[in-house]
Amino acid sequence: MIRVMLIDDHPVVRAGLRAILNGFEDVDVVAEGADGADALEATRAEVDVIVCDIQMPGMDGITATRRLRAADGPPVLVLTTYDTQADIVAAVEAGALGYLLKDAPEQALHDAVVATAAGRRTLSPEVAASLAERVSRPAEALSPREIEILRALATGAGNRELAKRLFISEATVKTHLVHIYQKLGVENRTAAITAARERRLI
Repeated sequence: MIRVMLIDDHPVVRAGLRAILNGFEDVDVVAEGADGADALEATRAEVDVIVCDIQMPGMDGITATRRLRAADGPPVLVLTTYDTQADIVAAVEAGALGYLLKDAPEQALHDAVVATAAGRRTLSPEVAASLAERVSRPAEALSPREIEILRALATGAGNRELAKRLFISEATVKTHLVHIYQKLGVENRTAAITAARERRLI
């Protein structure tokens, strides 16, 4: 029996997921929560898979996934309506084993839960296609300065620290970041770092 914990800020969504998953003989929903902080209470001794949304009040699903991985917690299957490349990359980088959209068929949800419990990565077709498009997209050339900023970002530097290191204003840092995001086709610094590493720019 695969023990599942549901993390979603909408009670109606949790109720629907519970009914669907409990309809399968090999799945049992044993716990629920309304934000990422609730997920951190789960242990592998109690839960086999955490099915988690990513955008929620309080702690988001990406942060929870990252902390669960660091603590050797249960594997995470993201189930969400958000399908941007930035969200997908952030979730996978944080350690999510699966990424499924909420309009997936019930059987696909079940199969994803089973795969996640077994430690196998599973992505919905739309998500897989989005990642493939991202990797295959020719990258617009980054300037040496932009690559320098990306390398600093990868060390965890914030805008203020970047400005001090590079002897430029924070406003200039922000302008560089906007250009970097546009060239890499991403929406945040985490996704930018991931994209740069994928393309061996840093």
